Amino acid sequence: MEKERNAGINETGVIDTEIPEYHYRPSKGWINDPNGLVQFRGYYQIFYQHAPNYETPWHESMHWGHARTKNFIDYEEFPVALYPDKDYDKDGCWSGTAIVKDDTLYLFYACVRDGRQTIGVAFSSDGINFEKYDGNPVIDEIPPEGSKDFRDPAVCYADGRYRCVIASGNREKGSAVLLLYDSTDLLDWKYRGVMREWENAEYAECPSFIRFGDKYLLSASVCRKDSHSFSISVGSFENGCFTAECESETDKGPDRYAGQIFADEKGRAIMISWIPGWNYAGYRQKDIGCMSAPCEITYEGGIIRSFPVSEVRKLLKDNDPALIKTPEGFRIKRAGRDDVIYRGEIKSLHCLRDKYTLEVYLNGGEEVYTALL
Repeated sequence: MEKERNAGINETGVIDTEIPEYHYRPSKGWINDPNGLVQFRGYYQIFYQHAPNYETPWHESMHWGHARTKNFIDYEEFPVALYPDKDYDKDGCWSGTAIVKDDTLYLFYACVRDGRQTIGVAFSSDGINFEKYDGNPVIDEIPPEGSKDFRDPAVCYADGRYRCVIASGNREKGSAVLLLYDSTDLLDWKYRGVMREWENAEYAECPSFIRFGDKYLLSASVCRKDSHSFSISVGSFENGCFTAECESETDKGPDRYAGQIFADEKGRAIMISWIPGWNYAGYRQKDIGCMSAPCEITYEGGIIRSFPVSEVRKLLKDNDPALIKTPEGFRIKRAGRDDVIYRGEIKSLHCLRDKYTLEVYLNGGEEVYTALL
């Protein structure tokens, strides 16, 4: 079994397309950003961006795929949860989050129609069959501080109200912004202003906002002209503004994107990201993207860490054939692309190998490196 698990690259240097054992991927079709991560009716519900009929994107409008798990190792795949079947979302049901209210599961998502982005909601009593709200879109006006990049709603309950954080950008100022809305019922939303801003950037994507002990945790992918970074911040939330006490780019990639963080019933802040196959377009005919291993985000001694949840730690090892230790640090061998190079101190190192994916957790999760091999 161990020999088979480590067989990520065949003799021709082409990626082995066996289905990963521990990383969720649908039985067919394209997968990207995790959406609507939530615990509901005894399961961890995993929604995701999905093109159900194609192995590469852009051939059909985006859907929400759906799976669930109890242990983050064995996954049950369900039919598509959201279809682009309304006039306001005819060009795709794009990324968003989920929240439970009165034993009902609500999905908030970005609706796209003719290039215009608005926010819609769907709800379900069983977590499988969803009905779109008749009053969609629930947020359809872009404020002056935003731009046409207006998407990826992150909804939570914070400071006595429901909050919706929308990712956008301010082109005049050259900054990425998160815009804040609030509501008492999840349906009627009021704009409150800019919650967080990053200078010298074009826009933000895929935010998460949750209560984190006696603080708050905020994350987002910050997109610049020729690069992106994944920011995780711990801080305070007052008067509609988030103030970072600590900000980290723990998740270094390079083959990882669009992390989403949610709080489970045990009080853990759990992050799942997309391990993307987009750099392999034309290199493989079948999508090889998948969900990452779930990691618990912790904050201690002024350091933010990301380390696998307890359910999957039995899969961790301290070495792998694709992980080469060097006097300066380590490198990860990748077929068809440059190696991933790390130079720095190694106090501890754990890795999780699953067919053609390798995730490396350095120094207890102070830094995480992920590679499609």
